[in-house]
Amino acid sequence: MRYELYYWSTIQGRGEYVRLALEDAGADYIDVARERGDKAIMPFLRGKQEGALPFAPPFLKAGRLVIAQTATILAYLGPRLGLVPGGQSAEMYAQQLQLTIADFVVEIHDTHHPLAVDQYYEQQRAAARKRSQAFREERVPKFLGYFEQVLERGNGRQALSRHSYVDLSLFQLISGLDYTFPNTMRRMQKRIPRLRALAERIAERPNMAAYLASPRRIAFNEEGIFRHYAELDRPGR
Repeated sequence: MRYELYYWSTIQGRGEYVRLALEDAGADYIDVARERGDKAIMPFLRGKQEGALPFAPPFLKAGRLVIAQTATILAYLGPRLGLVPGGQSAEMYAQQLQLTIADFVVEIHDTHHPLAVDQYYEQQRAAARKRSQAFREERVPKFLGYFEQVLERGNGRQALSRHSYVDLSLFQLISGLDYTFPNTMRRMQKRIPRLRALAERIAERPNMAAYLASPRRIAFNEEGIFRHYAELDRPGR
């Protein structure tokens, strides 16, 4: 099957988690908005296309199916791309972990937009500094400590019994945090050795290495979820 991925063309955002799965598996897919422009997304959001009505991208078209929400898309793709161990228990656990990653991503976004998404960062800088301090000191250790424990309880190298889409999403999470909060992540270095090793292994997988070196991998920037503002990564701020 040829999949159609719909996501905004200029940022990684939540669509990148789906893109990593498709790239790692060598799946046949079209990144629709990058080929046709963001306007190709709008008929689906306006209910002008057949299939389920998505609230926002990313969404995936697979034959007649329209599947929205990152974790739901990955739960669908996982068994079909060989990116989750077999069995209901493993599939449910993978989705649970992906939803926890999604929770963390929301908190990361809210460090630079703590008040309103329709305001510029510069309009909420004071609140962002306060939110980021609590995030760095409390939420980063809590979430990354949890995922470190997930790897420890698994086989020490992967979230599940074998390579899965969750590992790819953890790679994206670590990569994004390294860009957004480099000082914080350096201080966390010794506390997350398994996550660090996992991220390095993922980057070395042949399909992933080729993707990361290609123009298809959009660089992190200050329009996406992971944004670097130096003032939000300073101790005591």
